[in-house]
Amino acid sequence: MPIIDSAVYVDGHRIENPASLDQTFEYMEAHGGMAWIGLLRPSPDELERVAAEFSLHPLAVEDALTGHQRAKLERYGDNLFAVLRPARYIDESETVEFGELHVFIGADYVVTVRHAEVPDLSRVRRRLEKSPDLLARGPEAVLYAILDEVVDQYDPVARGLRNDVDEIEDQLFGTGGAELTQRIYELAREVIHFQRAAEPLRGMLEALLRGADKYGVDLELQRSLRDVLDHVLRQCEKLTALRAILDNALTVNATLVTQRQTETSLQQNEQVKKISGWAAILFGPSLIGAIYGMNFKNMPELEWQYGYPMALVLMVAVSAGLWLTFKWKKWL
Repeated sequence: MPIIDSAVYVDGHRIENPASLDQTFEYMEAHGGMAWIGLLRPSPDELERVAAEFSLHPLAVEDALTGHQRAKLERYGDNLFAVLRPARYIDESETVEFGELHVFIGADYVVTVRHAEVPDLSRVRRRLEKSPDLLARGPEAVLYAILDEVVDQYDPVARGLRNDVDEIEDQLFGTGGAELTQRIYELAREVIHFQRAAEPLRGMLEALLRGADKYGVDLELQRSLRDVLDHVLRQCEKLTALRAILDNALTVNATLVTQRQTETSLQQNEQVKKISGWAAILFGPSLIGAIYGMNFKNMPELEWQYGYPMALVLMVAVSAGLWLTFKWKKWL
């Protein structure tokens, strides 16, 4: 059985450490209190055993088994089912790695189903066990602590993305080019995926707070949930700002790339003009020399004593005339 941890709590204190699900159910029946069962990648049969014991809704169980769910919160009677998308930032590849966490909340139980190694719920459990007054508030306190942990782990992800955006801004007016365009696009895609994971938490927390009075949620716990909501709102604002910066960076980089290509093309045109101009200047004397090099008999100037100097003067005159013309047109 892929049980990461299982315990029964009475008045916020851990009283038993069951070795199996059957023992967990026995201790609950004997002592009452609250059970918290943590599962990692359970098989259908394993999750069905838990579902049968706690009467979990079939649709929620199906979602937990299927995985690849969006972040959401659903209520089935007095029970809650939440899907969370924890995240961590991979600096080497500049990507965000997402996990998936399913949380079943009832009157006397919490069942967590993970499909990835993150988040580290053992840290959440230790935190709550050090605060029995908070843990004594019941399963809603566990849900709050899990939400708080997931949202806290969004901070390093946002910082990593912010650092990458800063690097892009530094490169934007430097080398730039197609590689930078690809980097901006890929980073924007990671920000969008992160938004899809974080933004649903706002609606989830607002829904929890709206139903707090109806379902008798502790007042202090409501304040804690509002604090998590404030944190989520700040994260959403940061992500919106990052996405706007990346959109602008993509536009600016495309403009700069086009400008550099235009400048390069103009420079090439100038070089072509210069080469063409010198080629034309050299072509004039070559043409005159080629004509007189044919040595036809009916060319009276060939017998003229000044024929050779005249040809040289003509070559110089043509070359000088072309040079002055191209210089005036600023080709040279």
